[in-house]
Amino acid sequence: MRVEPLALSQCGTQTSIRPLPIAVTNQKAVRQTAADSVSLQFDVDYTLWLVSVHRTAGKPIEQTMTNAAFRRRVAHRLPLPVGFEKAPTIRPKPKLYAAGWCRLLVTVIASSVSFGPLTSSLAKSPMPNSEQHIETQITDAPKNHILTNINAWSSDSRWLVYDTRSDPAGEKFDGSTIEIVNVDTREVREVYRSHNGAHCGVATFNPVEKRVAFIHGPENPTIDWQYGPYHRQGVMVDIDKPNVAIPLDARDLTPPFTPGALRGGSHVHVFDGAGKWVSYTYEDHTLAALDAAATSEPHEKNQRNVGVSVPGHAVQVRHDHPRNHDGTAFSVLVTRTVDKPRPGSDDISKAFEDAWIGVNGYLRPDGTRQRRALAFQGNVLTAKGENISEVFVVDLPDDLTQPGENGPLAGSSTTRPAPPRGVVQRRLTFTASRKYPGLQGTRHWLRSSPDGSRIAFLMRDDSGVSQIWMISPNGGEPRQLTHNAFDVGSTFSWSPDGKRIAYAADNSVFVTDTETGNTTRLTPRTEDARAPRPEACVFSPDGRQIAYVRHVPNKQGEFNQVFVVTVR
Repeated sequence: MRVEPLALSQCGTQTSIRPLPIAVTNQKAVRQTAADSVSLQFDVDYTLWLVSVHRTAGKPIEQTMTNAAFRRRVAHRLPLPVGFEKAPTIRPKPKLYAAGWCRLLVTVIASSVSFGPLTSSLAKSPMPNSEQHIETQITDAPKNHILTNINAWSSDSRWLVYDTRSDPAGEKFDGSTIEIVNVDTREVREVYRSHNGAHCGVATFNPVEKRVAFIHGPENPTIDWQYGPYHRQGVMVDIDKPNVAIPLDARDLTPPFTPGALRGGSHVHVFDGAGKWVSYTYEDHTLAALDAAATSEPHEKNQRNVGVSVPGHAVQVRHDHPRNHDGTAFSVLVTRTVDKPRPGSDDISKAFEDAWIGVNGYLRPDGTRQRRALAFQGNVLTAKGENISEVFVVDLPDDLTQPGENGPLAGSSTTRPAPPRGVVQRRLTFTASRKYPGLQGTRHWLRSSPDGSRIAFLMRDDSGVSQIWMISPNGGEPRQLTHNAFDVGSTFSWSPDGKRIAYAADNSVFVTDTETGNTTRLTPRTEDARAPRPEACVFSPDGRQIAYVRHVPNKQGEFNQVFVVTVR
């Protein structure tokens, strides 16, 4: 590695080297080049610090580090980014005082080094308690990397799992690989590659074991069986045994249907805190076919619902349909929707964007523990006929194999699968009378605090700004957490100690204290095209890093790349 020290010219110094203008703010900020990493830090009295440029084998290191950040990293025994020595050159300069006749100009001079244009900008709208943290680009391959909004980290906080769908938002389900990357070494491993025309995506880690779950599309797709909401399934892969897919939910498309098997497709598979049960959203092929046929036969509509699979309870089905398959888990629907919700009632026409409540459930008002429960968004009809989404909870029994009072677990040819005995669905929020009723803002999944005492969601305040709100799983009034001047712009996640929530907003990554509401900007504000993407902003299990994605350029084009930022 060759470390090339740089020099600085003070105000008034003449030089033939191309000057680099820096906009001075009253907050710390970092600028970064595409070719070389240069860290320039200002404080309120314009003291300037410089970190040397670092190159490894001619390849630039896209990493900046201030002297304080370096000392924090050493003090906490965090690994240094690749390309940094144990003691990088950090040079304090004398204070530079601005005067009416003197324009503040910083010129970066490097012998035999040519600098390209700066690609990231200084913070344009700093928060009162902005802080500088270490942001690192983890991936750089010329393809998209798409994180899921929860359980993106391995249990040891060393690996991140992602898929490789081709569009930045992941709306095209055309990815062919599930991969993991080591955040310390940048090692990339392929966990799974799809074949026979199938695609895969939306991967999550088991919080305890070394396995991932993800969506698998149909192999050998045909005109009448293409990928879609009711033509997909969940599979699991042990990361030490790549490319060995274990089917999660079974499928049975011919009546009489098999209890424990589904008749459609599952989506966004998330393990509970113990790494045992898996939740997802579901749509039904059998009913969707009746909807499409416009048949006169009375039937319930295909509607999105929430399902749960319990691995270890294998389900075998008859193979009398080419799309039937066995599963390693007993799978059921746990939510109940209706075709025509009654205005002003708790009836719902859609259950979606679910989340496990707590690592070990939550405490009821009487002090007993509800071991497993899911929060989800449910679409209701207000008394005025408006369709809005509200926060709902479904409490789950320990045994999901017993049929309930609403019908068979597997459903019938004209009815949806019914929830098991002991499932209790209830509504938490009642927002129809608010200025901006219902949950609103960017697409998001509800998220529970680790202790299960609070469920976070997005709703607009009276100014129309999308903020994070919280409510107890036992009910009560929602409490507004954030009071930002700008919308929360992404999904969000809780720190493992429950003290902070991470999210993207105003082209930056933020954390908000869950007790005080104090908000801290962790990364400088960037231009819109380079802002953290809205799909994921995920705390690591050790609470020391947050993972997210930026769409950034390289020599082959522009791609989603995974970034992490450290958290104090």
